[in-house]
Amino acid sequence: MNILVLLGSPNPAGNTAALCGPFCEELRAQGCAVRYVVLGELTILPCQGCYACQDVEGEYGCVLEDDMQEIAEAILWADCIVLACPIYSWYCPAQMKAVLDRHYGFNKFYGTASGSLWAGKAVALLLTHGYERAYATEPFVMGIERLAEHSGLRYLGMHSVQHTEGPEVFRTTEAVAGTKAFAREIVEKI
Repeated sequence: MNILVLLGSPNPAGNTAALCGPFCEELRAQGCAVRYVVLGELTILPCQGCYACQDVEGEYGCVLEDDMQEIAEAILWADCIVLACPIYSWYCPAQMKAVLDRHYGFNKFYGTASGSLWAGKAVALLLTHGYERAYATEPFVMGIERLAEHSGLRYLGMHSVQHTEGPEVFRTTEAVAGTKAFAREIVEKI
């Protein structure tokens, strides 16, 4: 089973990354092949809304020359895409949003090409946030659920840890155990 973990935090060694370590470790222990991509280290241009990708059959087809091409290949390789990010202002940071805005190349619904290149794949969320869980995460979760429905993806759920007292909360036995349990849950659902 191939799992792609996209870290969409501007801080590659921050709170969300602290959860990604044990999460990926548990996925590998479950026999998964894992690719871990730090989006903040890549160049991902904003979607230009040109729709050129909509006329390219059977491949991603974006005309922008940046690191999104590499991410697209990894997405097509994966059975499950895990979006790992902090919640800023009730949504994901710019690093993750840039990738999400470039999803058009996977969904051929607006031109001469047709179908979804990633239909049937799974998507899950690994989040960190400050406010209470539902209040902090619901807008982003709703957006991803809608994207999954539109694209024919299977939404597997979300695990989150709240920033309550300091960065050490993301490294506690409880946080690590919950994150590893979510990794096992994903493997069972795929």
